[in-house]
Order: sequence, then C-alpha cells, then structure tokens
Amino acid sequence: MIMRDKVEAVLAEIRPMLQRDGGDVELVEITEDNVVNVRLRGACGSCPGAMMTLKGGIERAMKERIPEVRSVENVG
Repeated sequence: MIMRDKVEAVLAEIRPMLQRDGGDVELVEITEDNVVNVRLRGACGSCPGAMMTLKGGIERAMKERIPEVRSVENVG
C-alpha cells in the first residue's frame, strides 16, 4: 500500500500549477491495488482538458515519483 504522505507530497508539487488556472486537486483515497482517486476541483472539474491534466500531468508525475502507482482516477 502506498503511503498517503508520499501522494500528498506529489500533489503539493502539482497544486500551484492547477491553482494558477483556477483549479485544484484533492486526494480522496488510495485503493489497496494502488489506484489513486482524486477529485478535480474548481476550473479543473469542468475544463475540457481535465482528462489531459489528470493523465498527462498528475498521473505521469505520480508514477515518476511513486512507481507503485497503477493509475490516477478522477472520482468527481
């Protein structure tokens, strides 16, 4: 199981970029099979590029820093 503080540290690195565009990300849970569930908030929740932000930005950064992460999913 992935440590919550490791995931929060990666999100803390990403968060300023999202906030600059009026959005944010919140950690909801980490499943037993290492799927990180997040909630995109603000502008990120309704942005047409939200999936690109989620997969190309958040998930990529998460997997680079925490190889055990299987995927990052938005639970809206």
